[in-house]
Amino acid sequence: MAEEQKTNTVLAGLGCWLPPTVVANADLMSPAMDDFVRRRIGIARRHRVSDGEATVHLATEAGARALASAGASRVDALILATTTPDRLCPAGAPEVASRLGMTGVPAFDLNAGCSGFLYGCELARGLIAAATVGTVLVIGAESSSTMVNPRDSSTAPIFGDGAGAAVLRRAAPGEPATFGPSVWGSDGTLADAIAIPAGGSRRRTPAPDLGGADAYLHLRGTEVVRNAVKRMSAAATAAADAAHWSLEDVDVLVAHQANATITQAVAAALSFPTARMPTNIEHVGNTAAASVPILLAHAASDGAIKPGHRVLMVAFGSGLSWAATTATWPHALTPHL
Repeated sequence: MAEEQKTNTVLAGLGCWLPPTVVANADLMSPAMDDFVRRRIGIARRHRVSDGEATVHLATEAGARALASAGASRVDALILATTTPDRLCPAGAPEVASRLGMTGVPAFDLNAGCSGFLYGCELARGLIAAATVGTVLVIGAESSSTMVNPRDSSTAPIFGDGAGAAVLRRAAPGEPATFGPSVWGSDGTLADAIAIPAGGSRRRTPAPDLGGADAYLHLRGTEVVRNAVKRMSAAATAAADAAHWSLEDVDVLVAHQANATITQAVAAALSFPTARMPTNIEHVGNTAAASVPILLAHAASDGAIKPGHRVLMVAFGSGLSWAATTATWPHALTPHL
């Protein structure tokens, strides 16, 4: 029993940061397209980074808020989940750690698409269980607006910029765990369904005949929607089963804010009431790996998530990747926005 208590993991702090520049639909598209995006995707506005800012800046702001929420000045390790790094090399996490006054701690980037934050939390729990560290700062941060082609109507209206972060720590003896079982997976046979073709080692520069379009995000919408609903529904059900919860036991389902149509389809597939599914996509758009922690911070701040609530989190993204995690919401946690 002592060993089980030692390896329990607690959510100790939560924070998020949205850059102050807000871009409304009317700034990007015609009134007819605005109506379509609101109805089908659920987005009315999104936040965008300003010139001179990128993912490291967003991650630092959110990380500082999570540390303040936890009443901590440093952690033992830092994980940055992102698909939009400042540079291909080096990773951004060490720079974030240094900006937060934690030069010297182990810090690394993780790319699991929009599932990245939940992947990062599971890795943090493993590090804590192995007694490698006692505290971990997990950040999901994205500057997605820099990776979408402004002329591509299938991606440009969807994505917003922002960051969310959480401090995870080892529970004290006898302290209940926040996190329960997780389910995660991937399907690389569909690696090109959500992808930026150029820029990596396979194709360093854009193809001349494509006019640079392959340096931006490409999305096969119909295929992504179908797989997102299938994988998120299955992962959420499996995670709840592993925690010995029925879906009726779940107080709040926090789903990655990819698209309102996807969220509604997941709710229908699970027969889960949308009234217990908080949403913020209307105001922030799809913030990829930052989506789940930003929504957690917003929902906990406005009272949609309360102490003792059974919370089921689920995400799906490029890779393809997916993850679902259960949590019993802790007391005395005040998110910093």
